[in-house]
Amino acid sequence: MKELYELGFVFRGFVLVNHIFKNLPILKETKVNKDLRGAFISAINTFVDTAFNKSSLEYLESGNILFIFKVSEVQSGDNRTKEPIILYGLVDKSKKKSDKLVRKFFERVDPVLQLFVQKFEGADFTELNQFDNFKGVMEDFFIKKTQE
Repeated sequence: MKELYELGFVFRGFVLVNHIFKNLPILKETKVNKDLRGAFISAINTFVDTAFNKSSLEYLESGNILFIFKVSEVQSGDNRTKEPIILYGLVDKSKKKSDKLVRKFFERVDPVLQLFVQKFEGADFTELNQFDNFKGVMEDFFIKKTQE
């Protein structure tokens, strides 16, 4: 997916792992803290879930950037109930329609999201370094997919 800038996973307001495929044009001037991004994504998802009765937000637009969210559930080792895990993507929408890009993104990321949940179900999500190897999985998956 050549439009993809960044892909990452957010849990409890923290970015567990992310991979930057190419730099956002706006980031050349300002540095955005990934913890702020994770908190924002988690907060907006919680707001939509609460305000709209168990709905989830699919995407937000800001200029030529789409913030796309795919929500699933995972059970951490310190909780008996499943909690939201959010796969997010930052995508360049300058040449395509938003709905088309969102559908394409969802199709591409679903296997990555399922693999992440399967691999880390029951894990201690406070140990962030365990997710580092998954960055390579995300990169390999999207590099292979874009070359096809």
